[in-house]
Amino acid sequence: MNMRPRAAWRRIALVGALLLLVPALAHAAPSEFDAARSKGWLWAYLSVFVAGFLTSLTPCVYPMIPIVVGIFGAKDEAVSRVRAFLLASMYVLGMGVMYSALGVGVALAGKAFGALLANPWVIIPLVGFYALLAASMFGAFELNLPPALQQRLSTVGGKGTGGAFAMGLVGGLTAAPCTGPILAGILAFVATTRNVPVGFTLLFTYAVGMGILFWAIAVFAVALPRSGRWMEAVKSIAGIALCTMGAYFLRPIWPALARLTSPELWFLGAAAAVAVGGLALGSVHLSFHAGGAVRARKAAAIVLTVAGLVGVVNWILTPRRALPWRHDEVAALAEAKAGGKPVLVDFGAEWCAPCKEYEVKIFADPAVYAHVVDRFVPLKFDLTKATDESLEAKARYQAPSLPTVILMDSAGKEVRRFGEPLPTADQFLDALKAVN
Repeated sequence: MNMRPRAAWRRIALVGALLLLVPALAHAAPSEFDAARSKGWLWAYLSVFVAGFLTSLTPCVYPMIPIVVGIFGAKDEAVSRVRAFLLASMYVLGMGVMYSALGVGVALAGKAFGALLANPWVIIPLVGFYALLAASMFGAFELNLPPALQQRLSTVGGKGTGGAFAMGLVGGLTAAPCTGPILAGILAFVATTRNVPVGFTLLFTYAVGMGILFWAIAVFAVALPRSGRWMEAVKSIAGIALCTMGAYFLRPIWPALARLTSPELWFLGAAAAVAVGGLALGSVHLSFHAGGAVRARKAAAIVLTVAGLVGVVNWILTPRRALPWRHDEVAALAEAKAGGKPVLVDFGAEWCAPCKEYEVKIFADPAVYAHVVDRFVPLKFDLTKATDESLEAKARYQAPSLPTVILMDSAGKEVRRFGEPLPTADQFLDALKAVN
């Protein structure tokens, strides 16, 4: 009689164990949300939902699942499936409220949030936190909450729907180590748009995605798969992803790291070979719980894998050709007036993933590049550090969000502007040709 639910759970557990490998890819590609957003809002919300689901399968969330099971009584025979599902729903609603409040707060903060992504006082502790979490994933210490704290959290709000809701508010925070990298792209987008409804609904959708696992537990009254070597491998992947993500966040404050790149294919091949070599050497399948020689080999393998992945990320973010940008507005406008040339004005930042897409996919396009260099004066405002001067120019040009690209004719009149979603290179080139 109980075989069918158990068989269903075995299938769910198998799929879940496989999907545990996927969040690392999400961490290593922070622009995935921006890519989905460029395809339309449906894709944006779907990508956020999937990201939430994948986050629920990470090692950061796994230690909290037994506590949550105790909250809504999924394994208690006295609790019906309907009741367990209701309590699980209240738990998910609590997470939704917590994350939605975060989305609203970031939307209201706007440019202040973006500036934080280039502030050394914020980035260095953040990267240090990622390094600490990575060390935990590699086995330096356990990520599990202390038993006393677990017992205290399990009584938050008491029993019933109110207790499940209150626990959801707390549970959303316990997943912070794994939600941080994924949320970075989402929150950066919300900050640049300053759209409160979008911030609320995107983050609530993310929380609903995280809730799928808890609903499954409530419905199937499941027993969790035991930890083993598979979990050690998953933790190693998560640790490597956290190290790679830490290096990504260092780019705005450590320019030398961003300059370790080349747009050529040989660089991509070399970086990929280094990463694969690290994997082959044992960055994932070896354990730090083994002997000294094995530990040293795994440490060297991790360094190689992370270095290779950082190289791949740098290659992805490096345009094949860079426009000769002018950064002095007065001099650029004077040059355009003297030569009777139109002006291309770009507002961007190092922490802005879609801005990088403009540089890589549009400005570096051979036809676009040649046309801009031949006919335009390219002027760039860098808002990486959000100085008073750059923010004043942003307000004066009425560029509320990043990226913003403005085409001005030779008389200084605006003809066309672009933001998100990104145009194709051909569409952008047609717009350039229409400017006199």
